[in-house]
Amino acid sequence: MKIIGSGTLVLDLAGEIQGEYRRHLSPRGQPGVGDLFYLTVLQSAPKKVERVVLPRNTDGSYVDFPDDPALARFDRSDRKFAALARRERVPVSSATDSDWLDFRVPLAANGIDVDFVCGDNRETWRMPSVDSRQRAKQRRRDGRCP
Repeated sequence: MKIIGSGTLVLDLAGEIQGEYRRHLSPRGQPGVGDLFYLTVLQSAPKKVERVVLPRNTDGSYVDFPDDPALARFDRSDRKFAALARRERVPVSSATDSDWLDFRVPLAANGIDVDFVCGDNRETWRMPSVDSRQRAKQRRRDGRCP
């Protein structure tokens, strides 16, 4: 993973982003690439994590999330990631979350770049067939996409 080698993961000081990871990923590092990320970075490489303030407006929205009608339907639970990326001028890394793919143009227009870790073709995100499960298991161990 690029973050382990030379990068830094930026999280909010309040812990909302880490809480989101905790809700959706396994801290044991299995079965997928997101789970491996959680184990490797968040639990095993704390020095690679930088925590910054992510301010909110009085209505609870994020100050740094763009007020753009093209993003009105963007997933509310992903807005913290977008706001932090815009504030810190760093890209969002997304493995297989299609919202980032669907909204990449308006996000980019608002200064939010997305790094599609598993590529930007949904067809390659599908679960492997029964015949290829062993190869998929090895890819997950190696930290590769499905």
